[in-house]
Amino acid sequence: MTANRHRKPGAPYSRIIMLGLPIIAGQLGMIATGFADTAMVGHYSTDALASAAFVNNIFNIPILALLGFTYGLTPLAGALFGRGRRYRVGGVLANGVMINLAFACLMTALMGVLYFFLDRLGQPEELLPLIRPYYLIGLAGLIPISLFNVFAQWSYATRLTSMPMWITLGANAINVAANWLLIFGHWGLPELGLVGAGLATFAARLFCPVMIILLFMTQRRFRSYRLGYKATRVDMATMTRVGRTSLPISLQMAFETSAFSGTAVMAGWIGAIALASFQVIVTLGTLGFCIYYGMGAAVSVLVANYAGREEPRAMRVTAIRGYIVTLGLAACSSLLFLLSGTDIMHLFSHDPAVVTAAGALIVPLILYQVGDATQINFANALRGTANVMPMLWIAFVSYILVGLPSTYLLAFTAGLGVYGMILSFSVSLFLAGALFLHFFLRTVNRLPLR
Repeated sequence: MTANRHRKPGAPYSRIIMLGLPIIAGQLGMIATGFADTAMVGHYSTDALASAAFVNNIFNIPILALLGFTYGLTPLAGALFGRGRRYRVGGVLANGVMINLAFACLMTALMGVLYFFLDRLGQPEELLPLIRPYYLIGLAGLIPISLFNVFAQWSYATRLTSMPMWITLGANAINVAANWLLIFGHWGLPELGLVGAGLATFAARLFCPVMIILLFMTQRRFRSYRLGYKATRVDMATMTRVGRTSLPISLQMAFETSAFSGTAVMAGWIGAIALASFQVIVTLGTLGFCIYYGMGAAVSVLVANYAGREEPRAMRVTAIRGYIVTLGLAACSSLLFLLSGTDIMHLFSHDPAVVTAAGALIVPLILYQVGDATQINFANALRGTANVMPMLWIAFVSYILVGLPSTYLLAFTAGLGVYGMILSFSVSLFLAGALFLHFFLRTVNRLPLR
């Protein structure tokens, strides 16, 4: 008892890292898919790369909104898991599946409407014949993405972080192989170019939910969760609770992504080279984002576990320790970009104009890594407390009211072009990080000490 009383609360660094590493590996599998797509499409043609840049950045909004909507499960399932109520976790998962499928159908319908207005978004006219079919294939992948993410969040909340990792890595292998076959027309298959890349990605996205659901339904170690899942009927109270926790996180991520996607549209106003170079830089930046988000997800799970046991000091210490780890990862990412960024860019395109334009953006890319690491860590810490409503207006203020105007002012008013666009990311990310930290500390400080 005495040893426990004097032991510093909160998850130790090793526990945060060991929980986060499989999530990071899974996230890196996802970014590897983006790397492979960008590299193979970029080597196919600059027009294909620019078209993929536009569509992928547009679809990042619903994809991350869907991901954010599943994040509402983490504090609920994590708190129940912390109290040993596995049967009840299965019930929350069942209701989470229903409400997330409904949300995915809504996102699919909204993106379907946008398809008919693609020609009004100011993109180069010659890219539209490539953009349209690639867009439709992306549209078909939204529901499989949502379904996989729901089960992945259940897995993370119950500390089974390696299972989504292996599934994602398997999907990545499928995507790379299918890209090679379908983009360039190997082994007697038709040369489909950008459409082939879209079909390869869709196959990988379909593989993920099929595999994780199959494992959930068949493995003995998941029996308690499965019994709760099967015995639970659609419960409007539980669905409302999941939705109330999920929607602010979803909108927060949608607002954040809108700042990046809106910037991609602005890059298209400059031209295909600017849009292609922007895609290369954003793909590199996503490498850092996925690493930080993997560690942030671990922080969220652990904070949710401590919240279930009503241990506010442990919640606070865990968030700070997670931030220190995440800053270390940001330093490593920045060093990689500084030393090897230009070499990496040659993987994405043989076009010297694209490589030169992207190479000039390394400094603002490095600059926003610390801001990204900060906002990710404390957004996830706040998510773990289940006090998610502040996340909505923080994201709206930081990314929409401040971020997008900053992008336009730096890019066009100040005349910095794409350089100003990447530079503007630091403004919104640091502002969001400071606000997430403030509300996390305020939430935890209101809890009674134990």
